[in-house]
Amino acid sequence: MSCPGQVCSHTGIQQDTTHTHTPAASMPDEKMDETKKKKKKTAECCGYPISIFFIVVNEFCERFSYYGMRAVLVLYFRYFLLWDDDLATSIYHAFVALCYLTPILGAIIADSWLGKFKTIIYLSIVYAIGQVTMAISTIHDITDANRDGTPDNFTFHIALSMLGLILIALGTGGIKPCVAAFGGDQFQEHQSRQLNTFFSVFYLCINAGSLLSTLITPVLRAQECGIHTQQQCYPLAFGVPAVLMVISLVVFIAGSGMYVKTDPEGNIMWSVCKCIGFAIKNRFRHRSSSYPKREHWMDWANEKYDKLLIAQIKMVLKVLFLYIPLPMFWTLFDQKGSRWTLQATTMSGDFGAFILQPDQMQTVNPILILTLVPIMDRLIFPLIQKCGLNFSPLKRMTVGMLFAAMAFVSAALVQIEIDKTLPNFPSSSESQLKVVNTYSRTLNVTISPNEHLLIESFGSSADYMTFDHQDITVSLNTNPVITKAFSLIKGGRQTLIIPSDPSIMYLEEDVKSKPREGKNAIRFVNGYTADLNITNLDSIEPSATTNYTLVNQGKRDFVLRHGEQWCEFSRKFGFGASYTFLIPSTVFSDDCESITEVEDMKPNSVHMALQIPQYFLITTGEVMFSVTGLQFSYSQAPKNMKSVLQAGWLCTNAVGNIIVLIVAELGKLPKQWAEYLLFASLLVAVSIIFSIMAYFYTYIDPAEIEAQVRKEQGLEPEEMEKETLEMEEKDEDQKNEQGVKQTKI
Repeated sequence: MSCPGQVCSHTGIQQDTTHTHTPAASMPDEKMDETKKKKKKTAECCGYPISIFFIVVNEFCERFSYYGMRAVLVLYFRYFLLWDDDLATSIYHAFVALCYLTPILGAIIADSWLGKFKTIIYLSIVYAIGQVTMAISTIHDITDANRDGTPDNFTFHIALSMLGLILIALGTGGIKPCVAAFGGDQFQEHQSRQLNTFFSVFYLCINAGSLLSTLITPVLRAQECGIHTQQQCYPLAFGVPAVLMVISLVVFIAGSGMYVKTDPEGNIMWSVCKCIGFAIKNRFRHRSSSYPKREHWMDWANEKYDKLLIAQIKMVLKVLFLYIPLPMFWTLFDQKGSRWTLQATTMSGDFGAFILQPDQMQTVNPILILTLVPIMDRLIFPLIQKCGLNFSPLKRMTVGMLFAAMAFVSAALVQIEIDKTLPNFPSSSESQLKVVNTYSRTLNVTISPNEHLLIESFGSSADYMTFDHQDITVSLNTNPVITKAFSLIKGGRQTLIIPSDPSIMYLEEDVKSKPREGKNAIRFVNGYTADLNITNLDSIEPSATTNYTLVNQGKRDFVLRHGEQWCEFSRKFGFGASYTFLIPSTVFSDDCESITEVEDMKPNSVHMALQIPQYFLITTGEVMFSVTGLQFSYSQAPKNMKSVLQAGWLCTNAVGNIIVLIVAELGKLPKQWAEYLLFASLLVAVSIIFSIMAYFYTYIDPAEIEAQVRKEQGLEPEEMEKETLEMEEKDEDQKNEQGVKQTKI
């Protein structure tokens, strides 16, 4: 059974990691004919096997589960486990790299041992256990004995989440090469039209599952939940994908009695590896100059392996050689879910009609790709061709790499704008201080050695003062003069609170980084003469200061109470700011109107919309690079070697993510924009190398070479050779017709 542009009945390794979903390897024609004869007649509905409905629902739920979990993963690392940006990025990309490698293992298991059906069942169980484990690891109340909203035993949560991610990587990668191929197995020979429709619906479900999950799970994460304390609802954000994965498994098992199940038939990758290994070993044995040289080093496998297989491997190796520079593209591309998401947390997501969460910006990529693929295929590429320009596949890939580099230049420019709005935080040897006056009159404040401030009642110093020494002396021009010594925190920010009784002035530690997840850090200083109760805050004594509380963007109401007296204070917040609110003694007489605001840290002012150009550039690069790259690869190698090429393609993804891991951990560049420019520069250099390799590449016709080898061996008559060529041309035409369907999220 030939499945044009999609998946044949033999399991290949399917690309399902960026947005390019590609065909798996075809089995030899003889085996295909045998398989068709063995297929049992299955129950049908509207001309389609009923079994495929279970497979389609299964795929929708699984993709929702995977992409939903992955969308919020880096923020879970950053704000729940409290890892820094570099460690969060490193572990995220280590997980993604593992997800790119495990499909190779899944294909080998399915083709050589268990078969596709059992492989999907067993590894889906592993997958579901991983998702549930991951969801449990996000419940902070499990180890929050003191009920302060922060886990007391981070080791437990880290260990549980790492176990969950390993199981998820094994599960999602393991079933990836099997599900679509298993769906193709359900169709009879006469159902070619229904087969093509199935793959269209199949990839539509992938698109729908991943797009919806990337929109929904960040919204779930932004909710607040908890048993004892209300925190960001990571259990819900990870729990919903876990439930969807369990549903996916149940639905797939429910259709068990209706499936066509084929036996394992061997995996071509194992044969290729053995042939290459024998050629290397045989060449090493005959390394002496007394042995005549052979045209190609793979010819040293002639003693044991068929010449046709050797010729096919030569064609594959020629393509795999071109893969060497490709990991750098994925190094940049997959940072959408890590560095770019973290960048979005320092920006404003207020679009007026709606508020966009930082991790929802990733949805720009799938929306753009669904728009750009048909535009490129139907308009841009044909227009270039009509202009007489030779825009060959390898040239498209080179241009795609340059677009990705430009995307990171754009990201660097956005980061420079963000850095301009960030506070000037102290270095590890410096201290910063702000002064707040809640005394009843204006004060002259002198801070040794030479800082002189004039601060109005219920006002503050203009900005933080930076000191390169810790010990200071503060003098107030009260009557009598009050002088007091303080020791500042190195590398920290503090506020000197001057209360209604200046003699008890004191230091309060301030936040020294942007509030997490774009929230706002607020606190109150009580200038009232008695204790106050404030909504969602502890009771506050006179002259005291509350701890910082994180509040979301939007309008927030606070009710202040003392006995029977109360008033409501309202404030609309943006993203990422920090405020100190000063409560005067007249707070109830003027209905909270006299509460004064001191801005400790300005809100995020750079809008998330500025990320759209970088998403547009990276998506354009993806369309030119990824889709074109696999189409080119398959046109330059035998169709029974598609699984080998996919294995190589997935390895480039894995290596690309490992490069991010290395740079994040070892690079330690002081500025994030510099790291973006470093990656852009590296990709430009790699694209130049790739263009040189492409210039010397000679395009081939695999079917013609195979036919020539068969003819030399006397294995195929002229008529069969002609038929084979016609079949190849037909497959190629069908693949081109399905070009848009090869794109997925």
